[in-house]
This record gives sequence, structure tokens and C-alpha cells, in this order.
Amino acid sequence: MLATHVKLITQTTLWSFALPAVKTETNSARAATIEDIRAFSDIIIASLEDDKAEDLTVIDLTEKSSLADIMIIASGRSARHVSAIADHLAQKVKEKTGQSPKLEGLPNADWVLIDLGDVIVHLFRPEVRAFYNLEKIWAGDSGHRPSDV
Repeated sequence: MLATHVKLITQTTLWSFALPAVKTETNSARAATIEDIRAFSDIIIASLEDDKAEDLTVIDLTEKSSLADIMIIASGRSARHVSAIADHLAQKVKEKTGQSPKLEGLPNADWVLIDLGDVIVHLFRPEVRAFYNLEKIWAGDSGHRPSDV
């Protein structure tokens, strides 16, 4: 079960949902893919919550980027915590998919990017997250931070 503290940022509004709502599309193959992505996001979020990741935010990128459909941002209390969260998530993804995810930034663990294809996960130390402020960049003009809610 997902916690309600996970937030979704759409183009102009910050919403408190577990996951992005599925968009109505006429292409049923695309809708099935979105459902698969949402199910995969559930696994990712559960892993992050199990490892005590903080300030989880989910951003719907379907209208903003072709890089991924969902971006998940979370914080760890220290570089060691960020590194442990990333390692556990990589193990969980490998168990579920049989493939090792692409990780960047693990040696320093200030900011670790995990590329899971349709889902991108950013793990930060809190001060690094505040400096880069990805939520503001990807949320568009809303300027909302999860702490503003």
C-alpha cells in the first residue's frame, strides 16, 4: 500500500496523489503501457518507502518530455543513506525485471540518478536537492515545492 505523502506535480498544480492519473487515450496499447509504468512505479515507490526515503515526489512527464513518462524524486538523510537507497532499488529492479538499471552519481551519492527507461529516479541529499530544485524546473510555471503544500 502506498503512503499518501507521495506527491504528483502536473504542469501547473501540485497534487497529493500516490501516482499520476491515467490519461484517456484512444490507443489501447498506449493505455496498457501506462498501466505497466504505473505498476512499475508502485514497486519503485514501495522500495523507496521501505528504505525510509524522504519527501517523495512524483512528476508526470508525459506532456513535457520524451525522456521518460514519470520522474520520481526523493531524499536521503546522508550520502550513505542515498547510496543505500539506490543500491536497494537497483536490487529490487533487477529482481523484478532481470535487468540492472543504469546508475549515475553513486561514488559521491550527493545526487544519484537511476534510469529505469520510462521512469527516472533522482535521489538527493536534502541540501543538494534544494540547490537543484528539479521540482520547480519540471513542474513548469507553478513554482510549487512539495513543502509548500
